[in-house]
Amino acid sequence: MKTFLKIIGILILLLIVYAVVAMLAFGNNYHYEKSMVINAPKEKVWQQVSSMKAFNQWNPWMKLDPSMKIAYSGNAGEVGDKYCWDSKDDHAGAGCQEIKELVPEQKQKTEMIFIRPFAGEATSEIMLSPEGNATKVTWTMDTEQDAMMKVMRPMMDYQMGKSYEEGLNNLKKLAEK
Repeated sequence: MKTFLKIIGILILLLIVYAVVAMLAFGNNYHYEKSMVINAPKEKVWQQVSSMKAFNQWNPWMKLDPSMKIAYSGNAGEVGDKYCWDSKDDHAGAGCQEIKELVPEQKQKTEMIFIRPFAGEATSEIMLSPEGNATKVTWTMDTEQDAMMKVMRPMMDYQMGKSYEEGLNNLKKLAEK
């Protein structure tokens, strides 16, 4: 029993040390980025990223709650195009995403406001660049993190990697049809 308690004590101490190091070592700004080459011209890829309704056709978080309430506003494919989501069981939480900048066939920039499960704000960009006859898509997210989110950064990197990979693969399937 003493050995078990000693192991538990060491594990708790290691978690505390990690948390302190993470809070001190990780900066407040968080940036995530993933790219993929899609075998389609950028005009065709742009059709899938230039509006919130098109984005939600491949958005990986949409499948988290099939009964999620979605409300669109603004003019599709223009600055101000916006959707808000509300997941009943908080599988996907609640919030809004709005297009803040569009450079046709090059860049879509959005602002996200998260309400649940954690309040926060982030910006996201989807940039298209020619790659021979294909299109390189780079999807980014930038946000500021408080101390507790810094502790969770490795888990966030892991989850963002899975989600962005899934989303870009969904986009690839749609654009390469």
